[in-house]
Order: sequence, then C-alpha cells, then structure tokens
Amino acid sequence: MSTVHGGAPAEAAAVAAVPDTGRKSGLTGYLLLAPAGLWLTLFFIVPLVSLISTSLYDPAGSLENGYAMTGHVGNYTSVLADYSEQFLRSLGYAAVATVACILLGYPLAYAIAFKAGRWRNLMLVAVIAPFFTSFLIRTLSWQLILSDEGWVVDILKFVQVLGDDGRLLATPLAVVTGLTYNFLPFMVLPLYASLEKIDPRLHEAGADLYASPFTTFRKVTLPLSLPGLVAGTLLTFIPAAGDYINAELLGNTRTQMVGNVIQNLFDGGSYPEAAALSVTLMAVIVVMVLVYIRRAGTEELV
Repeated sequence: MSTVHGGAPAEAAAVAAVPDTGRKSGLTGYLLLAPAGLWLTLFFIVPLVSLISTSLYDPAGSLENGYAMTGHVGNYTSVLADYSEQFLRSLGYAAVATVACILLGYPLAYAIAFKAGRWRNLMLVAVIAPFFTSFLIRTLSWQLILSDEGWVVDILKFVQVLGDDGRLLATPLAVVTGLTYNFLPFMVLPLYASLEKIDPRLHEAGADLYASPFTTFRKVTLPLSLPGLVAGTLLTFIPAAGDYINAELLGNTRTQMVGNVIQNLFDGGSYPEAAALSVTLMAVIVVMVLVYIRRAGTEELV
C-alpha cells in the first residue's frame, strides 16, 4: 500500500510536467488554414456575393447611369423565360459529352491500370498531353479537323455516311465532340486513380469462383471504382455545362449554350440578367450534383 501511495505523487508530477500543447496545435491548424481561407474569401465568396447582388439590380439601369439595388427578383424569371432553350441545351450537351467520356474513358483507364504494364506511365502522359496546349488552340484544331474541306468530311462522304452537301462543323455533333475531347482527361484520371487501387487478386478470386469476366466486373471492379466514376462525372459535367468556347467555335447560332448567352449579356451591358442567369446555372448544377451523389451512394465525396 505504501508503494502505491508513494508512486501516486510521482505520477501526478510526471503528468503535470507534460506540456499542454493542445492550444498551440489548434492555433497552428488555424494558421495553416488562413492562406486558403483568405484566398477563398477574396476570389470566391466576395465575387459570389457581388454576383448575387448584381442579379438583383434594376434591369432598367445602364452602364452610363448606373444600376439601382431594388431587389428585382424578376430578373430570374425573365432570363429563364427568355433563355430556357439555351439552358436546357447546355445541360443536354453536357450530359451527352459526359456519357461519351465515360464510354471512352473507362476502358482507357481500365487498360492503363491493369493491362499497360511498363507502358503505364507513357499512356498516362499521353492522357494529360493535351493540357500542354491551351484550351483555345485545341478547340481551334477541331475546327480544322471538322471543316468542310477536311479529311474527316471527305472520308465520310466517300463511304456515303454524309451526303454531298453534308457537314460536321457548325452542328450539335461538333460541339459535343469538342466537349468530349477537351474534358476526357478529367474522366480518365479519377477513374484510373480508383481502378489502380483495386487488388488484381480480387479478379483472380472471381475467376476461381467461376464468375465470368463480366460478372467479376459488375460485382467487383465497378463498385470499387464508383468513387472515381462519380468524381470524373462531376469534373466533366460541371465545366461542360458552363462552357462557351466549343459552342462558339464549333457550333452556330442554333447550338448556343448558356455560357454564350451569359457572355453576350455581359458584353452588351445587361449585367443584372447575365448575373441572374449565372446564379441560376450555379444553383441548378449544385442541386443536380447533390442529388447525383446521394443517389450514387458516395456522400463522402462532399
């Protein structure tokens, strides 16, 4: 008993001698977050608040006379009524391009993860190589490829896929093709990151259990790669829905997307309508993303 009582003060002294670093570590965390928080505040929160306030200006104003803050929520209803066609077209083009990226990107990511072997790094470089050139130049290149005098149109006319007066440029197909090409790496890289983590022995186990390759893919590979598929879908759909370069360079007036409308409204000085359309697009995309993530069962991504 004397040993126990004798050791208790020593243990208490040892505990007291340990410095209390909880407050310091907590302060360190806040200091590390400060630069990112300041950056987000200056370049995201402040512009977002400014955009929302601009969307509530009186549309009767002008650049010369200024705009009055009247809380004019009618800007939202008016832009939806006037530009609902371009709005729905943007979502449709983005959805088609996203599906095309999945159909093209999943087999490519699978091949890089499981079949590439020593060529894996080279294939990954090939995937990201388009980023070495600017977005605008890549889109202009597709303008040349799909032009009426280009080799693609000549071949399609030769095999009777296109008529003598058929064309690819300035069509919805050209816009979707440009979107698919430009955003395909955003689908491949997250898919590869998920597939690369899958243990190949799981495929061998499926074969040992007499599962067909398709069953193994459906029961093992696809569920385990779902986080990468969801991330790739979001990284593809969100920028594609707001894109305007592809529709501007590869489309025509009948293929305009909501990004083109917003650009034209801002260029024309219709700031309240342009801001209202921008806020509406962001709100719709956020709702769609939340619903999609919840339905996909990957709420941890947010």
